[in-house]
Amino acid sequence: MTRDHQRPVLQPTADFDWIIGSDEPGASHRIAQQTSWALLDRVRTGADPSVVERVVGLASTGPGIDDIAELWAREGTHSLAGVLWRLYLLRRVVAGDAEGSADLFRRGSAAALTIDPVVAGAAEPVTPVSIGELCDTILRGAFVGDLGAALDRAASYCRIMALGAADLADTRDVHDDAHAQQLTTRALRYSTMAQELHAGARRWRDGSLA
Repeated sequence: MTRDHQRPVLQPTADFDWIIGSDEPGASHRIAQQTSWALLDRVRTGADPSVVERVVGLASTGPGIDDIAELWAREGTHSLAGVLWRLYLLRRVVAGDAEGSADLFRRGSAAALTIDPVVAGAAEPVTPVSIGELCDTILRGAFVGDLGAALDRAASYCRIMALGAADLADTRDVHDDAHAQQLTTRALRYSTMAQELHAGARRWRDGSLA
């Protein structure tokens, strides 16, 4: 079936909660379910390190992330496709702005009053390289480890990033109101994603993830 729109281009750092439209939502949902479970089963069954690295690397290299987005971006946290997409999106944001992501994580870790920095487990010192490696590790764990643990780890990461974005917004208020508002919005998006990933982990554990 032909589509009336062009394949979307990701703008991950500016607006990472975009949604792609679908000509047939019911068919799209079925395809998302089938492809996500098939990919998870393929990776877990084969346990080929090269396959795992290719699957993880889709978020940071090449056009493969656009294909995943077109299949999975509409799905909610009740589905495997929805939670996997959120993990890929987190990694894509870092690929688009590793320095900014590392800065938010450092700020959020300093402000955190919970064990989230320990759960997220970024290597110290937090650098653009280490923040990318953390997201890769979370993604890799989703495919070859305990998916629930990977989702909880990603939720902790998001809570830290939300704190970091809010902290940076506070320091920018006097200088740039528009940027401060953008950061406040980003903090809310990270906070929402943290809740979604936590919900996905719970569904994985109780067997209700679609």
